[in-house]
Amino acid sequence: MTWLDMCRSDEYRGRWVALDNIDYEDGSSQPQQADVVDSDEDLGELCSRMRESDRTACAILYCEDDSFAPPVAKRAAMQTRGAVHR
Repeated sequence: MTWLDMCRSDEYRGRWVALDNIDYEDGSSQPQQADVVDSDEDLGELCSRMRESDRTACAILYCEDDSFAPPVAKRAAMQTRGAVHR
């Protein structure tokens, strides 16, 4: 499942999500795709379950609707000066 789909889903949005088999975007710490191992609204509860299940190598991230949204490209307005002829 893609990270963006997870963050937009009612099942995971607003929850902490434990991920495994993560594919990261090149040169970024942003997950592109991953397998969801577990999720919870309470980070402590999720961490406890992960320790009990021996799944200690998972990444745990918080899903928000706009998490890791692609940045909006903004162009700097070029200031132009009129030519001055004398």
